[in-house]
Amino acid sequence: MADCTVVIPTLGRPSLFSLVDALPAVPILVIDDRPDRRVPLGLPPHVRVLAGRSAGPAAARNVGWQAARTEWVVFLDDDVMPDSDWAPLLVEDLRDAGPEVGGVQARLRVPLPPDRRPTDWERVTASLADGEWITADMAYRRLALRQAGGFDERLPRAFREDAELAHRVRGAGWELRRGLRQSIHPVRPEHRWISIRTQRGNADDALLRHLYGPRWRSVLEIPPGRRHRHAVVTAAGAVALTALTARLLTGRRSFTTAAAVAGLAWAAGTAEFAWARIAPGPRDRREVTTMLLTSAAIPPVAMTHWVRGWRRWRGAAPIIADHRRAEVLS
Repeated sequence: MADCTVVIPTLGRPSLFSLVDALPAVPILVIDDRPDRRVPLGLPPHVRVLAGRSAGPAAARNVGWQAARTEWVVFLDDDVMPDSDWAPLLVEDLRDAGPEVGGVQARLRVPLPPDRRPTDWERVTASLADGEWITADMAYRRLALRQAGGFDERLPRAFREDAELAHRVRGAGWELRRGLRQSIHPVRPEHRWISIRTQRGNADDALLRHLYGPRWRSVLEIPPGRRHRHAVVTAAGAVALTALTARLLTGRRSFTTAAAVAGLAWAAGTAEFAWARIAPGPRDRREVTTMLLTSAAIPPVAMTHWVRGWRRWRGAAPIIADHRRAEVLS
């Protein structure tokens, strides 16, 4: 087997046990990141369990790779399932990685329902299959991680932290490539309001904007988002509510016109956003209702998290990657 350690951060999902059972005879480090660890995970004896700090997957992965002693560290999410030929293909991936290669990504597949269009959450999960350097199944040289400074623990969610690390690894002079091994990343069951909860990631985007400037998306190779549209829709809604309140308090008709114009702008923006999410989906009653309600809520929630992150991370500086790779390897 390759000289590698598998690192799995976990909050104790049941899928963890199936994943561990499917792995070959390699060192496995499970980082128990549960807030309450009084009850052991109950993993097999050959699995080493380390305590995380309950500070998110970036911090948990740092605990794992810093404890490893092998040349390579393979990060797996606790809800993926490697293919049956994953182990021999991992050996091939790492064997074929020349000294200039610092990381090798697996190929992810996200199973979607065969009998209907995918929901919004299913499409979000399916986008992982096209993502770059996703740590759901990603092998890094330990030397590359050390020179890059590891994961940025200021990114506490499974969101952007992998793309940001990949940028610093390449900044240290390493190449990244895709391998041959494959894993399945199933769609995790979630409640219907998950799209509102995930808006907390906008605070992380604000940090990245501080770190990498206005072109941070292109620097980190992250697809464009809808934040500018969310800002316009949120502003229109705020103006409409303010004007309506002023009309009720003062009785001046001019405020009625302002409220109507701003309200129409808010309604048009919300309708466009909702349809963009409804059109590719199953369009059943539950999905349409969820999309309508969450499309109205997401813009102000997203902007609130963005402003919160912008204020919190003012003056933040990026982790500096070590550009002396050639000297270290020589």
